Amino acid sequence: MALSSFDIDAPRWDQSTFMGRMKHFFNITDCRTALLPDARLDEAKALVESCRAGSVPPGTTEEQLFYAKKLYDSAFHPDTGDRMNIFGRMSFQVPGGMAITGFMLQFYRTVPAVVFWQWVNQSFNALVNYTNRNAASPITPKQIGVAYATATSTALATAVGLNLYTKKAPPLVARWVPFAAVAAANCVNIPMMRQQEILNGITVTDENGNQLGQSKKAAVKGITQVVVSRVTMAAPGMIIIPIIMQRMEKLKFMQRITFLHGPIQVMMVGAILIFMVPAACSLFPQQCSLAVSKLEPELRDSIVSKYGDDIKYVYFNKGL
Repeated sequence: MALSSFDIDAPRWDQSTFMGRMKHFFNITDCRTALLPDARLDEAKALVESCRAGSVPPGTTEEQLFYAKKLYDSAFHPDTGDRMNIFGRMSFQVPGGMAITGFMLQFYRTVPAVVFWQWVNQSFNALVNYTNRNAASPITPKQIGVAYATATSTALATAVGLNLYTKKAPPLVARWVPFAAVAAANCVNIPMMRQQEILNGITVTDENGNQLGQSKKAAVKGITQVVVSRVTMAAPGMIIIPIIMQRMEKLKFMQRITFLHGPIQVMMVGAILIFMVPAACSLFPQQCSLAVSKLEPELRDSIVSKYGDDIKYVYFNKGL
């Protein structure tokens, strides 16, 4: 096949299956890509754009094109094409998430420690949510501030409240408080950070990418799927590791190395996130679909009047 006709935007793996999406997200959440300099990422973007224009540089191999697309997908926003903040990229989820989650699991006993690590986590989450939003729906600095404050307050109230409530509960229950706070905050942080999409709708298209209008119901579906994915991403590490540590801390050698309990939990979270980040991102297709019959009456009627029954589903980027 001539590389000048190579469709670089065609999925390398079948996006209609979980395993196909899993391979795709394993590829673009590779944390090694977060270490690459901006110049290398810009080179990859230039190669991708050249390929889209049908002018692949002589001597370029198909594997080089695939790698350039991997870097492009990992570092540039799918809606705007702008390079994303490194800390907000999905490729930074493993190193960033493992450090913060590990220390949340370690320092759960005192209120000041709980407050500090929940604040750090929600600051990180807010950045990730903003970075991976549907960029077709702009959000103002004021709305960002309100979203951040609301999510952080929710996390702190949940964590501190449960921390005090579980003082007399079995020790393992107290270890699960950080997960309860993270789950509760995600249910607030993501919708608040993407409130413009809920208020004004997001752009929906037909299967060929032709814009059909704005849909609030599409926004709600996409954001709900992202919330489910984020909670699923955090759940295994924050539920299983406390059980493991509860048992390991009874061993004599573990009692002699208490200063290593935090780093040990960080490494365990990292091992789990390497799998869970791509798995959680793969739960739902990136290009989400919604039946025309389930759209708002005005938009549904508009589509039917223009296209009749030719269009059964609309499509949109749900974000990550």
